Amino acid sequence: MKVLLINGSPHPKGCTFTALSTVATQLEKNGVESQMIQIGSKVIRGCIACGKCKDTGYCIFKDDPVNDVIDLLRAADGVVVGSPVYYAGPNATLCALLDRVFFMKSAPYAFKPAAAVVSCRRGGASASFDRLNKYFTIARMPVVSSQYWNSVHGNNAEEVVQDKEGMQIMRTLGDNMAWLVKCIAAGKTAGINPPTPESWDATNFIR
Repeated sequence: MKVLLINGSPHPKGCTFTALSTVATQLEKNGVESQMIQIGSKVIRGCIACGKCKDTGYCIFKDDPVNDVIDLLRAADGVVVGSPVYYAGPNATLCALLDRVFFMKSAPYAFKPAAAVVSCRRGGASASFDRLNKYFTIARMPVVSSQYWNSVHGNNAEEVVQDKEGMQIMRTLGDNMAWLVKCIAAGKTAGINPPTPESWDATNFIR
């Protein structure tokens, strides 16, 4: 079993990395493998809603990490997405990546446990947390909780480590993610399959 960790920060060893690393350590303690990728400072363009991915399963743009993330997420048993807070929202580059990873391609991610982690100096965590969770809830992905909202506070990695409650929240999240991934695997072994989705009944409000 493997959980994919997506570090949406441009800083490779910063606050978000520290939070995700704590989750990863706890996953490993529970016998669940983890893999972290960082989008860094790469240029990632936004979705242009061309719809080409509906046929291919991949984004038409191939000069950034989006299609690699699609493959990694399809292969993973769960995912944790981490982001710094910028103006009470997630990193725009991360949102551009997730828009293209999920738009018209989310069916293979259904029923994979997912969680968001945010890092802020002081405020904006709840709004960022809510924004990221929307990717999961529209894709039929069970959202994994902790003992509080999944946020850490600090202006650098050293300060984040001093957020004792934040670190505990990350450890609890790792425990809960490992438990749910194992429960889903055990259910499949026992012949308990996920529900069969109904066909989409799209309804527009302007006629």
